Amino acid sequence: MNKNLFITVPETTLPGGLVVPSFKVGQFACSQGEDGKAVVTAEGTPWVRIKFADAKAACKSAGVKLITESQWLAIAWNASQQDCNWTKGKVGEGKLFQGIRKNEVCSAQPGNFVPTNKKERRWLTLSNGERIRDLNGNVCQWVFDDIQGDEAGLVAKAFAKDSPSTATAPFPSLKKGMGWRPDAGSNWSGGALIRGGSWLSGRYAGAFYLLYDWPSGEWGSIGFRCTL
Repeated sequence: MNKNLFITVPETTLPGGLVVPSFKVGQFACSQGEDGKAVVTAEGTPWVRIKFADAKAACKSAGVKLITESQWLAIAWNASQQDCNWTKGKVGEGKLFQGIRKNEVCSAQPGNFVPTNKKERRWLTLSNGERIRDLNGNVCQWVFDDIQGDEAGLVAKAFAKDSPSTATAPFPSLKKGMGWRPDAGSNWSGGALIRGGSWLSGRYAGAFYLLYDWPSGEWGSIGFRCTL
C-alpha cells in the first residue's frame, strides 16, 4: 500500500458537536493491485463489484481500514467550508462542486482521468490544502456506519432527527450540489451505507450523497475507500 497517496484530514467538529479526530485517507478510491490486494493509485481503476464485507476484508488485508461514516462526514464538511470548492468562489454561492456524474463515461474511471465536461470537477480541497478525488461522483463507495450502525458497520436503526448522517450537510437534499440524502426517520436497518454517487448519478451525486444497498450487493458502480 502506497502511503504517499494518503492525505491528512484535520480534526473536525461537525455542526452537531461530534468531534472527528484527525486521520489519513486515500486520495483516490481503492483499486486492486497485481497481487490482488487493495491499493491507492492514480492509475488504478476503482475496485468495484465487491461486497461490503469483502471491501472491509480487503482493507484489513492491506493494513488499512474501510472509511467510516463520521470520517466521510468530516471530509465533506471541511470541504464544504472552503470557498474554492464552490462554483461561484464563495461558500454557499452556486453549488458545491460535483464530480463525474453525467453518464458521459460508461464505468468508474481511474484517478488520473480528466473529464471533458468542465462541470464535472473531481477534486475537493480541504482547509489544509490537501486534495481528495471522487468524494462527489465517479464511483459510489461503501462506508462503515459508526453512527447508527452495529459492530459490523451495518445500519442498525433509523436516522435520528439529529443524526450527523442526515443533519451535517449545510443545505437541503439536492440543493446547491449537496447530492441526495434521506429524511430523518428513514430506517435502512440491515443495509450498508454508500456515499458519493457514481458516473451516472446525475444531480444525485455529491459529497453529501447518502444511499444504501444490501451488503451482499456486487455492483459496477460501488467501490470503497480506505483510511489509516
